[in-house]
Amino acid sequence: MKPFAYVKPADVAGAVRAVSDEPGAKFIGGGTNLVDLMREGVERPDTVVDVTGLPLDTVDELPGGGLRIGALVRNSTLAADERVRARFPVLSQALLAGASAQLRNMATVGGNLLQRTRCPYFYDHAAACNKREPGGGCDALGGFNRSHAVLGVSGSCIASHPSDMCVALAALDAVVEVESVRGTRRIPMTGFHRLPGDTPEIETELAPDELVTAVELPPVPFAARSRYRKVRDRASYAFALVSVAAALEVRDGAVTAARLALGGLAAKPWRAREAERILLGGPAGEEPFTRAAEAELAGADVRPGNAFKVHLARATIVATLRELNTGEGTA
Repeated sequence: MKPFAYVKPADVAGAVRAVSDEPGAKFIGGGTNLVDLMREGVERPDTVVDVTGLPLDTVDELPGGGLRIGALVRNSTLAADERVRARFPVLSQALLAGASAQLRNMATVGGNLLQRTRCPYFYDHAAACNKREPGGGCDALGGFNRSHAVLGVSGSCIASHPSDMCVALAALDAVVEVESVRGTRRIPMTGFHRLPGDTPEIETELAPDELVTAVELPPVPFAARSRYRKVRDRASYAFALVSVAAALEVRDGAVTAARLALGGLAAKPWRAREAERILLGGPAGEEPFTRAAEAELAGADVRPGNAFKVHLARATIVATLRELNTGEGTA
């Protein structure tokens, strides 16, 4: 591991100033992803700025029933919060579907937002990876790509985004608050992460010197009836092949409100806008659910190794919507 300096600032202003003054610096919270990347030589910061002592670890009420979640709230704490479980169960379920209990006890909300792909070629210095070394090529395109993306991909990168939490946040229209020496700004969750295009190494809209300070959940009353479904190779400590975060409101047999986001299928949490458009105002049932899923997946760009994901995603979307519509499997 490359030697690095360690700084632990006393406040947010000191933290953002430390990174602004040192272009080679990185913020660290729980360290559940960054430390691994440093050990593998993928991340090589000159300075690590430890933000774990900052007052960003509370979940606070917002007007109308929304919540403001500090960036240092641990994943396990957020998943267990009674307000989250009651108002936004999709988020609690997504958090509990991620990693292991030990990692959830360390991982922070801010860190979860910024975790990087688990593409094996990204970690392998003997492999070509445009995300790790821009312009180096992408061995995943013709290699082992069973877990890779099928939506929003490019000729430069087909890596998928690993987070469960972020899929739920995208469905809930969360807003990310960030701080720098230039001040505070707010970024909609659906626009926080970027698709690869020609610059897969740039993964978010976050500037290098900006610190995530909070995530805000606006009130979404019908999200009390929401669900996160994750399909993976084993029942725990595995990343999603496909995941679905959904909330559905049905009155007199018609869909009056719908939120849908997909995980495991793109380089970012994929908000299923086309599926939502088809669902809204139409009847609730197997055929319209299937039609909405197929429309959302129509633009998939597959390879022999991951073509199965389209069929799996369609089935998972339909099953999740069916469950919400009938109440099957929900409290």
